[in-house]
Amino acid sequence: MATGKEYLSFILEQLSEIDGITYRRMMGEYIIYHHGKIAAYLCDDRLLVKILPSSEALMPEAVREPPYEGAKDMLLVDNVDDRSYLKNLFEAMYPELPEPGKKK
Repeated sequence: MATGKEYLSFILEQLSEIDGITYRRMMGEYIIYHHGKIAAYLCDDRLLVKILPSSEALMPEAVREPPYEGAKDMLLVDNVDDRSYLKNLFEAMYPELPEPGKKK
């Protein structure tokens, strides 16, 4: 099941107070970038963020699951209705996000 445009629009609206949020479509799903760094995936109408010290600290009870078969686990964000929570989460994660890989 691919992520619907409605869910993408909802998440983008929830993240609209955060500078530097962009996205890219990937095989029916979406990658969410924060100032060019991969921060999250939208897969099957779920928001999954990278497992980082900050995301684990802010979501200690979060379910770990892969965004798609064969991928590394990520943390399922179950509080997508709270904009200030999402803003705090993404801003806390940003310094820990890996730099994008160099294109060949």
